[in-house]
Amino acid sequence: MKNGGLKAWVQASRAPFFVATFIPLFIGWSMAIKVLGAARPGRFLLVLFGSLIVHLITNLANDYFDHLVGTDAGKSIGGSRVIQEGKISPQTMLRVIITLYIIAFIIAFIIIFGLRLYLLAVPIFFAAFSSYFYVAPPVRYGYHGLGELFVGMNMGPIMVVGTYWVVTGAPALSPLLVSIPVGLMVASILYYQSLPDMTTDKASGKITLAVRLGRRGSFWGLIIFFVLIYAAIIALVLMGVISPFALLSLATIVIFAKLARIVISTDDWVLLDGYGKYIRMIYFICGLAIIAGIIF
Repeated sequence: MKNGGLKAWVQASRAPFFVATFIPLFIGWSMAIKVLGAARPGRFLLVLFGSLIVHLITNLANDYFDHLVGTDAGKSIGGSRVIQEGKISPQTMLRVIITLYIIAFIIAFIIIFGLRLYLLAVPIFFAAFSSYFYVAPPVRYGYHGLGELFVGMNMGPIMVVGTYWVVTGAPALSPLLVSIPVGLMVASILYYQSLPDMTTDKASGKITLAVRLGRRGSFWGLIIFFVLIYAAIIALVLMGVISPFALLSLATIVIFAKLARIVISTDDWVLLDGYGKYIRMIYFICGLAIIAGIIF
């Protein structure tokens, strides 16, 4: 088994999903800049680097522990497949995960003690716990239908408020409110990506939210996700938390309608994996619209 070159590690990182990290960080930073009138790029880069490492750790740990229990074996299309394809050995991946955790904790130490943001230790360590125990025993909350909840919390409130907190020095209510549609959108990405793997997940004992809901329930779950997302954005505009520029996000309803038609008309949901780009596109456009609603 080869221990992979750069292409193998890029595949393992699942780089297209990193947009899920960039959007909440830039939203939190945009809100901080508006309050401070200063960017403090050094602080933001610290948060950005640490968050990307944690996101990468989560993806690698997902691959490693799913491999150990056989969730990604056989016909499953979950994960990056680098272990199953023999590109990176499990032992090498584990060593990289441990190394990345050490780097992440060094960054966390600098933020908590170097910037004297001691209370920020609580969300930081919650994020560390979540990144590891998503599929790692004994918790494996991703196997009990809680993946969307934890991912939504981490990449919504914790990332948006956390970035704002590091840059400004204190938390606030407004970034928490803005983080609600962001968290829902990130959760919807994970939710959609679980649809193609419903059969293999159930067979391996991975009871995701989609598996719990079943095929019909999962379709309506997707609809509910986006009703809540658009409703939250509209509510933020009506409350005056962000400007009407954020309503540009409603243009993505056309994309979502197309995706919904694809889901309902597809017999073999394994094929839905090829349409994940649409939900990431919706997230990216909505994220930019929210940022516009903050800046302008």
